[in-house]
Amino acid sequence: MATLRKASSYTKMKARPYTRVSKVKAKSYIKTVPPKKLVKMRMGKLNLYEQGQFKFILKLISKENVQLRDNALEAARQFLNNKLEKLAKDSFYLEVKVVPHHILRENKMLTGAGSDRMQTGMQLSFGKTIGRAALVKENQELFLIAVGNEKNMKISQNLLQKIKAKLPCSTKIVMSRKN
Repeated sequence: MATLRKASSYTKMKARPYTRVSKVKAKSYIKTVPPKKLVKMRMGKLNLYEQGQFKFILKLISKENVQLRDNALEAARQFLNNKLEKLAKDSFYLEVKVVPHHILRENKMLTGAGSDRMQTGMQLSFGKTIGRAALVKENQELFLIAVGNEKNMKISQNLLQKIKAKLPCSTKIVMSRKN
């Protein structure tokens, strides 16, 4: 079974989405796009959020430029959604604000005896697709949680504090209150 590369491989935003340029047209495209792991972007009571019924809005904001893997976003989303459904019942709205569009590639290398005669190294290396990532800029929102009362606001704030460990970047929580 294939394993994920560690998150520190992607923490610096070195690349922007592009396709390979080749003289042969068939080689100019990324042939396979990995499936989406982030299944839902909005959860909870969307209609109440659009009507402005929630008093407190909490946002998780990135402090740095980073490539955020889709599996990290999905893990954080699932954790937040499960806990909010249990603790805040039906009085919350949760939204994932970033979308993983960037396709990550890896140039696999052989190891062992004789492998140097079998590979071309980094020459013309484009790599095979291994996943998706969201290109997140500094001060960009990652998650938004809207709740109706102060008790649920404290619960949401605590949950956002807990998911910081699931994300490969430093983040901050910003809360705003609506009168």
